[in-house]
Amino acid sequence: MTLYKTPAVHEDGYVPSERRIARERYRRARTRRATAIAATSTLVTGAVLFLLITGSPGWTRTKETFFSAHYARVAFPQVMEGLWLNLRLLAVCGAAVLVFGLLLAVARTLRGPVFFPVRALATVYTDFFRGLPLIICLLMVVFGVPALRLEGVTTDPVLLGGGALVLTYSAYVAEVFRAGIESVHPSQRAAARSLGLSGGQALRFVVLPQAVRRVVPPLLNDLVSLQKDTGLVSIAGAVDAVYAAQIIASKDFNYTPYVVAGLVFVALTIPMTRLTDWVTARMDRRRAQGGIV
Repeated sequence: MTLYKTPAVHEDGYVPSERRIARERYRRARTRRATAIAATSTLVTGAVLFLLITGSPGWTRTKETFFSAHYARVAFPQVMEGLWLNLRLLAVCGAAVLVFGLLLAVARTLRGPVFFPVRALATVYTDFFRGLPLIICLLMVVFGVPALRLEGVTTDPVLLGGGALVLTYSAYVAEVFRAGIESVHPSQRAAARSLGLSGGQALRFVVLPQAVRRVVPPLLNDLVSLQKDTGLVSIAGAVDAVYAAQIIASKDFNYTPYVVAGLVFVALTIPMTRLTDWVTARMDRRRAQGGIV
């Protein structure tokens, strides 16, 4: 005699059909199978890479030079102390980049012939610093500004390095903001003007809020890049995480401190990257449901 399992009855009285129960059971089985295959392939790939690397002729010397536990313990406290400078640079430069980049984007989208010089200057600035390599900008600012011997101008490598970061990243962020502003349909601005708002008020209260929401994911990506590039201020002599690792590595010619500094930056970057992915997915879901204009 065949026994049938009675379908579960929900609180609202809904009884799922046998076909739906079978379909959900199949989906769960397929998910478990896919998870098992992914875990197995990952373990096999990891084992092959481990055997390939550790079995290479120079692995012993490479392990001593780049993965020394002793030098990692020595470098970690000093790298973390230098990382505090990188975090401060990220906070200050990130805020300055967002403000300056937004101003540049607004300047490039101003209408009317009277604003042509402003648009031209903003365009030249954006094109120049987007094309100039960041490391060259850092060298020009850090070593060129003190050479001018200007009264009242700082020679602090941290401030000069931060200024170079702001100059370069503002150009990239400005283009992100400009893309967001231009993605807002002109009817939004026209509707605001028909309600009695001036051009500036329409930009402030109607266009910019929509534009900023749309470009949050790429802005977060730029902040992730900025977080990594704060390590370049070490070329000016600022003792950040990278320069702290360089000091230790130069004493005994062991490069484990560089690995420690790199892993620290990776540990900081991964949460921001996952946050960016989560924000992007959330905005995509809201856009698909009609929640974002």
